[in-house]
Amino acid sequence: MNTSLFKQLCEASGASGFEYEIREVIMSQMKPLADEIRVDNIGNIICTIHGKSHAKKALCAAHMDEIGFIVRHIDDQGFIRILPLGGFDPKTLTAQRVVVHGKKDLPGCMGVKPIHVMTPEERTKMPALTDYVVDLGMTKKEVEKLVSVGDSITRIGDFIEMGDCVNVKSIDNRGGCYVLIEAVRAIRRAKLLPDYDLYAVFSVQEEVGLRGAQAATIEIQPDFAFALDTTIAFDTPGSSPHERCTVLGQGVGVKVYDGTLITDTRMVQFMTALCTEKKIPFQPELLAAGGTDAGALQKYTAGGAITGAISIPVRNVHQSIEMAHKGDVQACVDLLAACLTSLQRWDWSWQRKARKLAPATKKRK
Repeated sequence: MNTSLFKQLCEASGASGFEYEIREVIMSQMKPLADEIRVDNIGNIICTIHGKSHAKKALCAAHMDEIGFIVRHIDDQGFIRILPLGGFDPKTLTAQRVVVHGKKDLPGCMGVKPIHVMTPEERTKMPALTDYVVDLGMTKKEVEKLVSVGDSITRIGDFIEMGDCVNVKSIDNRGGCYVLIEAVRAIRRAKLLPDYDLYAVFSVQEEVGLRGAQAATIEIQPDFAFALDTTIAFDTPGSSPHERCTVLGQGVGVKVYDGTLITDTRMVQFMTALCTEKKIPFQPELLAAGGTDAGALQKYTAGGAITGAISIPVRNVHQSIEMAHKGDVQACVDLLAACLTSLQRWDWSWQRKARKLAPATKKRK
């Protein structure tokens, strides 16, 4: 695993609608790998890699935005009131450090009423997002010189390795961006071409409604589509087997179902057959609520796209810090690279029958 790249991607800032820094990081990685690269009007990075055949199109989407906040109000004491950009678990925010992206980046702290002065009733209640303020340690006058209503705020969460795992903010979904970059790199290193023209899209504003993926899909109109994202690994003490969704260290999550997608059964069979052939560890993923760009990729193509999703199991998703297993991340890279170079080996007809992968062809120099 390229931990240096993973760290760089995850630590970069880029809340939904403010993907400036992370866009530059990704473009620097993709320029040597893509045949064409551009940024569309909404801010998606669209990279084209020419395939062996131009008869069809394959689109892979990894959203590059992270959950964050936007400055709503600066009060008379200089404290900042916020609105969320994406979904948060408020209880995880207490005393967490953040960065306010004003005229310059300013470190701040998420503050809430101290327990010492809470009423007995308040001590038993979960804090609401509206209870929090961002404290910059500055007066209102000082804050207003550097910060404006509408500026973005992101979390601070430095990268560390813990055993076989990586721990950092924004694995959702910089981990998916890593998977897409490294899968394209693996295909290039092996001197292979994808079976069809590939559009590697690093999408914006997924956390606020799959907006970038919708725009890219409407333009590209893919025949095949893959979303690269994270999923819940609720494999910690207190979880029941049916709640776990995925387990860290047991391989790539092959999505079967989530709140926005019933995965095309042909795609599930295709992915699991490849995992078996390539000896890639995998686990079926069914997410009771929530979704990924796959929900947009499938339905914003005329007639629909044959769509699947490759998921990185992650603990503490949408909290202040997230954790993934290195082996699972690599399994995601391996599966995506195999998918993109094996699409012509599968029977994509709608007949209900047992399917097998056709024999692999020789490498194309």
